[in-house]
Amino acid sequence: MVNQDDSFIREVNDELRSDQMKAVWTRFGGIIIGVAVLIVLGTVGKVGYDYWQEASSSQSGDTFLAALNLARENKSDEALAALTELEKDGYGSYPVLAQLRLATLQAQKGETDAAVAAFSEIGRDTRIPAALRDAARLRAAYLLIDARSYEQVSSEVEQLAVPQNAMRHSAREALGLSAYKAGDYAKAKSWFQQIVDDAQSPRGIMNRAQMLLDVIASTGKA
Repeated sequence: MVNQDDSFIREVNDELRSDQMKAVWTRFGGIIIGVAVLIVLGTVGKVGYDYWQEASSSQSGDTFLAALNLARENKSDEALAALTELEKDGYGSYPVLAQLRLATLQAQKGETDAAVAAFSEIGRDTRIPAALRDAARLRAAYLLIDARSYEQVSSEVEQLAVPQNAMRHSAREALGLSAYKAGDYAKAKSWFQQIVDDAQSPRGIMNRAQMLLDVIASTGKA
């Protein structure tokens, strides 16, 4: 008798569940289908986007490597053309890398003004990661040491020559060299001394700074 009662109760529960499910489906079936379709479309879109992203990045990477090979083979004009195209249509970080390499090739060809302008433009572009902007500013500053005034060098990198900036050592060196070239030995001594006093200065930069400090001291001009 008990088994029969249990069986009856289960049947009633099953019927109730079935009726509830029918009611739920009648009321919300369209919504459920719509949500399911959106999930499927979202998944397909994500997979498609990831594939496009990977393919675009791979293609830009191949173009960049090909341009570097052209530059190594001294095919400067072909390399410049490839990098210019990549700068316009490249994907991800490759347009910025192309800009940097373009400016480097211009410097190697003796086109100093164009190279400085390119590096300076990168240094001012706030869309570019700070580390790349700072590196571009440094490249511009080192090119300016021989070609322009201390004030122009300073406008590029003095903002980097602060304790919290990882590139302060090179920035201080560029400023010191530019001041030394301009004959301002007191200012040059100040920048070189900051390098020597900074325990985190790279050994090569510190050695060069100390050597120039010794030269300045031997002249008695500062």
